[in-house]
Amino acid sequence: MADIRSIEELDAQGKRVLVRVDFNVPVDDAGNVTDDTRIRAALPTIERLLDQGARVILASHRGRPAGEGFEEAFSLAPAAGRLAELIGRDVALAADTVGEGAQAKVAAMEPGDVVLLENVRFDKREKKNDPAFAEALAALADAYVNDAFGTAHRAHASTAGVAALLPAYAGYLMQREVGTLTGMLDEPKRPFVAILGGSKVSDKIKVIDALMEKADVLIIGGGMCFTFLLAQGYAVGTSLKEDDWVAAAGDMLAKAEQRGVKLLLPVDVVVADAFANDARTEVVAADAMPEGMMGLDIGPKTAALYADAIAGAASVFWNGPMGVFEMPSFEAGTKAVAEAVAANQGADTIIGGGDSVAAVNKFDLADAMTFISTGGGASMELVQGEALPGVEALRR
Repeated sequence: MADIRSIEELDAQGKRVLVRVDFNVPVDDAGNVTDDTRIRAALPTIERLLDQGARVILASHRGRPAGEGFEEAFSLAPAAGRLAELIGRDVALAADTVGEGAQAKVAAMEPGDVVLLENVRFDKREKKNDPAFAEALAALADAYVNDAFGTAHRAHASTAGVAALLPAYAGYLMQREVGTLTGMLDEPKRPFVAILGGSKVSDKIKVIDALMEKADVLIIGGGMCFTFLLAQGYAVGTSLKEDDWVAAAGDMLAKAEQRGVKLLLPVDVVVADAFANDARTEVVAADAMPEGMMGLDIGPKTAALYADAIAGAASVFWNGPMGVFEMPSFEAGTKAVAEAVAANQGADTIIGGGDSVAAVNKFDLADAMTFISTGGGASMELVQGEALPGVEALRR
């Protein structure tokens, strides 16, 4: 991060500072934020700017609106309310992103004021990184800070375009995310155990390949494990599988052996006769899955095997659940892995965003982890060694 300007270098006194944050938070039917992790993650950057007497203008997306204008279901109003509670001062929500409403709110700002622009994705030009939209955003401010690591892998107007038009800086969260993840990959404490779950091998093949160069032990779970089991010649019933990726999975198994990486796959699985919490279930050996049933979680022997490997780690990186943890009937494997990671207090434990974060929160284990990334997709691309547009735009 040495070639990226830090927020520490910004003298924000009296300035209008546009801060890209990630307030893409879940909201219940009553309009309440149900998980404010991402809002809290932005507080150090926001509070530093306020302490300096800046006029803080926040920009974020939420959800996937059509891009044709305001949609109540994706408004940032709930996030504005929650932020106001956390910082103990008013947060004015603009009626739009760069239009007359936003311009009026910004024009009326005094030092120490906070304005949250409405969802940037209400304007389809955001995702296109449209130059005119970026210019309209830049016109609102004197300086730009990107603190939205979760969207750093997107070349959008508010993450990349505007950074070319204003003095641009990395916020505290952005610096911490990039520094922690790259540091883990460059010089991990060993043994380094990487845990990967999720649905598809095709989604994680680049990550697997990248971690194969770094990890001592690679643990595979989730739906993608069945494609690996197919590569071993096992039948997997009606489990999720990618026939086109069986050969690639076989290549990964061979590569692990060649490199001396211990690649762990399930030895038993929880199978069910339907994708439902109340389905009939049983635990079977991974090489004896019955026809007509699908694997929805790793089994208890596998959970113990994985936990033992995690206990011996000095560094742990985890991305992706072991099963359908959202259903209580199939949460045991993911919970066992989460508890094993939490129990290894001597290791650097990094949770790589996405469903893994949801899992450690569900099992109330977040406080036991060394670092929890706010960006699933961004963290994966960084692990893969890919350049992130939102980071590249901040380089001097």
